[in-house]
Amino acid sequence: MITGKTKIMGLIGDPVEHTISPYMHNAGFKHFNMDYVYVTFHVTKENLKFAIEGARALDVRGLNVTIPHKIEVMKYLDVIHETAWHIGAVNTIKFADEIEGYNTDGLGAVRGIQDVKSIKGSKIIILGAGGASRAISFQSLLSGAEQVLIANRTRDKALSLALDLNDYLNKDVRAIDIGEELKEELQDADILINTTPIGMYPNVDQEPLVTSDMMHEGLVVNDVIYNPLETGLLREARLAGAKTITGIKMLIYQGIESFKIWTGREPPMDVFEEALAPEIKKL
Repeated sequence: MITGKTKIMGLIGDPVEHTISPYMHNAGFKHFNMDYVYVTFHVTKENLKFAIEGARALDVRGLNVTIPHKIEVMKYLDVIHETAWHIGAVNTIKFADEIEGYNTDGLGAVRGIQDVKSIKGSKIIILGAGGASRAISFQSLLSGAEQVLIANRTRDKALSLALDLNDYLNKDVRAIDIGEELKEELQDADILINTTPIGMYPNVDQEPLVTSDMMHEGLVVNDVIYNPLETGLLREARLAGAKTITGIKMLIYQGIESFKIWTGREPPMDVFEEALAPEIKKL
């Protein structure tokens, strides 16, 4: 029961109606018998600053940050921890003496992929050049990826991200065009990761950037979108005989890391999985 003592956690983004994060975090609080509640807040870009100020004023203890605020929100934080600073994006905020920014997206995605295939020595193509792409690119390189290629509709944005990663890590990172160059590079790629919102609810009928004729059976395809559970990209991957990973893996693993930041406790994975199972069936 929510009381006057209940501490508030939550998610800010635009949109947030699709999220199933509250089910897993609230299950974690119940597991540890903690008087916390996790709720969603629909925050538009023009209200982001006021949302952070308001959360602090209302004694909110922690927030997750989703599309499209992961980069912009950094302007309104007091402390940005090292990994988030290098990535250039924040997905987890802790309100303490100062407002602290973290990034658990990259670790969450990599842990999910490593359940299926080792990152080490892999050639990875990442669709998109926003906050999630930055996080996953950075963590993939730290985890031993041999090469990371960034494909984005706006090539300049992909190039900027590739240059940033090269400056930090001195690794093989390049920007490529979406089109013939992407098609050619996919021929010997090991892992394809979509970090764009293409195909995310409610726009489930959007055509994916990569279709089955561009894939091969040895490819591992991960879409960070989890609503719908099977996106257009994953359907195409299945048609090509490629291995698929839904966004649920990343959601759970990054959520566990966020929970630890806020509470100092690590919820068992099965607690999150069981809480999400009924909701996943609806996707």
